[in-house]
Amino acid sequence: MDKRIKKIFEDKNNVKRIQEKLPKLFYVAELESSRAGKIGMEVGSLRERILVALMLYKCGEENVISEIPITNSEVDVIVFGNPISIKTITGTNFSGVKLIWTVDADSALRFREKYHPSCDLLFVQINWSNGGGFYYIPKEVQIEVFNDIGKENYIKLPKAGTNPRGAEMSAIALRTLTNHEHSIKIPIEWKKEIIKFNSFDRWVELWQQD
Repeated sequence: MDKRIKKIFEDKNNVKRIQEKLPKLFYVAELESSRAGKIGMEVGSLRERILVALMLYKCGEENVISEIPITNSEVDVIVFGNPISIKTITGTNFSGVKLIWTVDADSALRFREKYHPSCDLLFVQINWSNGGGFYYIPKEVQIEVFNDIGKENYIKLPKAGTNPRGAEMSAIALRTLTNHEHSIKIPIEWKKEIIKFNSFDRWVELWQQD
């Protein structure tokens, strides 16, 4: 693991700031992507931007590549030359983390046959009104777990004849990764604060500008 990235997760001041800020920013992301009380799928992209912004803030723009070609489906940001994938889930269960979006079961099967962990992982478990975590999981840890439990147990394939929407990392794989001694965890208390927010305000302000 890159020592400069590791420092973000071990410095007490950084940890405290992340613990205080992350629930607020992720809640704003939910409000931003909500329509008629329902959270849209775009919330995932907003969460990703929040985490990339954290890397830019702590590591410097010159050390972060945030514009990743869409053809690179796994990498979301590169920090100090280290490719990183970003995943977030909501709830108590370690399931539903997509490794790839697919249109059919055959595509998912071909993906499993070729897949091998290739970058570090930033993973956030959001569990409102309860505890969750912000994890940094090095590529080496993923490779170790992948080899130990095997690809059949590491990757959960969609059932044939259903709308698959993608191949997922299995719950047992993700739980093993997050509990690994070389993975880093920042505990997060997911509390929602009352925030006065209107998603149209900033656009109205831009219209008002000369």
